[in-house]
This record gives sequence, structure tokens and C-alpha cells, in this order.
Amino acid sequence: MRRFQPGETVIRREIMHGEVWFAYPSICVQDEGDLLVTYLPTNTEFGFPTKGRFPIGEHPWRAEKHTHWSGHGMLALHWEGVDHAVFVYWNGPQREHAFWYFNLQDAPRRTPIGFDTLDHELDLLWRVGAPTWEWKDVEEFAKTGEARYPGRVHEIQAEGDRVAKLLDAGERWWDESWASWQPDPQWAAPTLPAHWEEVPCVGR
Repeated sequence: MRRFQPGETVIRREIMHGEVWFAYPSICVQDEGDLLVTYLPTNTEFGFPTKGRFPIGEHPWRAEKHTHWSGHGMLALHWEGVDHAVFVYWNGPQREHAFWYFNLQDAPRRTPIGFDTLDHELDLLWRVGAPTWEWKDVEEFAKTGEARYPGRVHEIQAEGDRVAKLLDAGERWWDESWASWQPDPQWAAPTLPAHWEEVPCVGR
């Protein structure tokens, strides 16, 4: 499957029960070895499919009319075969590093336009200056996990526990210098290509 060059558009699609459930375009920062780094600029428009069975309902962001990425852009580090990504967030006019976000999700599955995955809702984050990490969306995961990820709840929780143990042990499997990374000022918000919904899904 193709590799992306810096500046190219990479489409991240979420596949729920075999159907495209959500998508957004991002910009390739680095695609080398087993690491794919993408950037989601401010005001990038989200994509919600126009058809599908959606047995658990439409994507929550669509229901909330959350149609574009707001705030500072987000950097995302994805590794082949790894069921989480590390997101980097910034705050304020000086674009100060705010926190590391450990997003539990399917390992990326390459497609001709980017990659397919599925967000697992349960996450961890570590705020700058905080003594340790914290869980996020624990109650939501407990309520909806089995419907969203039938037969996989324990597997997803185990990955979260694995990440937590690594952090507790002082492990840093990502380059912390990404916290000071700056996007190319000429990069504009990317757009979804035509027929992005119709590209065949890559199964897990």
C-alpha cells in the first residue's frame, strides 16, 4: 500500500460494523517505517456518510452538529499494528503544549486514500504539569462499549491498561519533541476527495 509524502492529504475513516461511520482529511507530516504522523488543521470539515444502517446510531459529533475541527490543530502519531495513537494538543495564543492524549483505536489499516480505524471511546490523557495521567470517557465506554465493539470490550480495556502501565513505568515510546512541532504556515485545511465513502473498507 502506498506511503504518503509530507503535505499530502491523508483520509482517516472510522469503520463501525463494516460501514464508514465518520471521516476527516488530515495532512501527512511524516510517513516512515511503522510511524505515520498526521496533522488536523483548524477548521477542517468532518465527513459523515449519507447512507448506512448505523445500528448504534449516527456519529455523536454529527448529532451535536460538530462539523469542523476547532481550536488549535492536532498532531497524531499512528503506529502500524498498534491499537492506540498519541495525539498532541496545544492551547492559547502562544500555542503552548496542553497535553498528551492516548487515543485507543484500531491499528491503522492502509487504504488508497489514507487509513481506516475505529475510535474506541475510552482514552487516557496526561496534562502538562500534572503528576500523572487520567482516564477519559470511562462511563461512556461502560454504557456503549458492547454495542459499539461486540466481543472486544475486554480487549480494548486491556490495551488501555497496558498504556497506563507503560506510563507508570516511565516509558516514552513516542518522541516528546513533537510537543514543540510547528505546522507549515502555508498549509490550509484539507478537504475530503470525491467518493471518499465508496473506497472499499479494509477489514480488521
